[in-house]
Parts: sequence; C-alpha cells; structure tokens
Amino acid sequence: MEATKPYVVAERILDTIVEKHKERPGMLLSTLEEAQELNPQKYLPVETLVQVSSKLRVPLTQVYSVVTFYSFFNLKPQGKHTIVVCRGTACHTKGSRDLLNNVGQVLGFRYEYDETEPTYTTPDNEFTIKTVACFGQCAQASVISIDGTIHSNVNAQKLLKILKKVKVS
Repeated sequence: MEATKPYVVAERILDTIVEKHKERPGMLLSTLEEAQELNPQKYLPVETLVQVSSKLRVPLTQVYSVVTFYSFFNLKPQGKHTIVVCRGTACHTKGSRDLLNNVGQVLGFRYEYDETEPTYTTPDNEFTIKTVACFGQCAQASVISIDGTIHSNVNAQKLLKILKKVKVS
C-alpha cells in the first residue's frame, strides 16, 4: 500500500498569504487559518507548519503551540462532513453521549465515543466526529453541529433524520 503525501500549500500561494498578514496583529493565526482552509482535508500537516514558521520567522514551537491551543486547527486530515456534539453538562444530561455513539450506527460504521480521543475521522475521510465543551445553548440541549449548522433539542429520532440528509448529500 502506497502512503499518500500530505497536501502542502504551494510556496507561491503561502507567500501571498504571508504577505497579506505580515506585520499585522494576529498574523500567525490569520496565516494558519487561511493555509488550513486551502487544504482540501482542512488540516495543517507538519510541512505547512515548518513553512509558516520559516516565512513568518516565528519559532516552530510557537506555531505548534498556537495550533494545539485553538480547537479550530487540525493536525490530522478531516472528513468531508464534520459532526460536532456538545458534551457540556446540560447536553450530557439530555443524552449527548448516546447521540455520539448513535452517529456511527446511523452512518454505517463502528464508533464508540472515547473521552481520551475526542476526534474521530472515518477511514474513507467522509466524516469527522468531534466534541465541544459547550455551544452556549444549554436551554436547547442536546445540541449538535453538522457542517457548521447548529441543531437544537436533538434526540435519537431527530439525529437519524438529520444524518440521513447528510448521508445522501
């Protein structure tokens, strides 16, 4: 089996991104965000982190610290569809853990939520399942986000309807 090379932003494109943000407040965050968005798998491979470090003249340790601090950044390839399930207290008491475990069943793959590994991407890179501490919509628990769209008062039946639509698209 041949290993696939990670997508790395082309040098000239990264130069354009760096030039746009250079010497501005938040230049590192803005550069990383744009580089990640250009990656079809929405993540930052080590090669891109090294390039950004070099071009911005920022220590690689600082780049890595920023990427690992902000949950928006990904160090692993992400799926075509992203499912985020709230694990806050209100959502937990309304069954968000069961929702997490139901996602795999509904979509046809084996998945069981593991608190030590809160992000899971299917081998075919079709789906990424993540958790978040809180969406700030506790009164509408359980709350999930699918491809950036927030869904409130989600139970097993509603999850099934939502995921059927995602699976078809």
